[in-house]
Amino acid sequence: MTKTNRTPLKSLNLLLIPFAIFGLFQLFTFSFDKEEEENEHQTKLEESYQIFSLSPPKEIKFANEVVPLSEPEVYERLDREIHSNTYFHSNTILYFKKANRWFPVIEPILKQNGIPDDFKYLALIESGLDNVVSPTGAAGYWQFMKTTGIEYGLQINGEVDERYHVEKATQAACQYLKDSYELYGDWALVAASYNAGKGRISKELERQKASNYFDLLLVEETGRYVFRILAIKNIFENPKKYGFNIRKADLYPTLEYQTVSIDSSIASFAEFSKQHNISYKILKYFNPWLRESYLKNSQKDSYEVKLPVSKDYELN
Repeated sequence: MTKTNRTPLKSLNLLLIPFAIFGLFQLFTFSFDKEEEENEHQTKLEESYQIFSLSPPKEIKFANEVVPLSEPEVYERLDREIHSNTYFHSNTILYFKKANRWFPVIEPILKQNGIPDDFKYLALIESGLDNVVSPTGAAGYWQFMKTTGIEYGLQINGEVDERYHVEKATQAACQYLKDSYELYGDWALVAASYNAGKGRISKELERQKASNYFDLLLVEETGRYVFRILAIKNIFENPKKYGFNIRKADLYPTLEYQTVSIDSSIASFAEFSKQHNISYKILKYFNPWLRESYLKNSQKDSYEVKLPVSKDYELN
């Protein structure tokens, strides 16, 4: 058998050893640096970014009615909503901004109708004070269904939808709330009925032999509803306690406007807008209840259309 010379192979292995050692050193150094970077990042996170558990108030009222926070289950429901709304920062900050514009419109109407001021927070949690439409078809700041809106005096058709008219919708909501209070004599139940409907609340009161909202077992949305109102009320009344530092300069100002009466048809709101030196977009921004680009107004109804007085809204 022929003898094989292995010397060149051994020499090659000897040459590769330094490279292998260098590679292992680099891998060790990389792993060490990565671990050190991770540790440093974690230290900074722990020192700079802190999330605190929150303490609900020891006592709170809704519409001047005492909430039984001494009951652990009631306390925990409020606790949940305070944490949910406090740590949903962007949403709650926008609540503050928009409330500065619209609460001064809503509050006097509530007061004139004898509705507790706390119900302004119901409008806030219903819509975020945006003219949104729910999956079920509820619309506007007060989230009226079409049939309920018509029942309470709002004009709703293809051209005009007063669910989007904040003053008229607030007036209609007040009437609904007063009717509910005549039925229940309890403002928390009134609020719950706004969410679930009077029929559902009355049925559950009878079925469960209960007499107030806090003793009722309801579907999750309605079970959380009044507590969401309470949480937002508490945060609004104690913003710094919950970490909100809202500068007055950042709040949305009220809309300054004048009104013009319309009791005839308008062929084109784009032309109407141009005549008043504003854009069609701004006309709809101030009057979202106008749903079309025209107004046939076959019944010759009279409408008050808002026009901005600030030159900031005028056409260039």
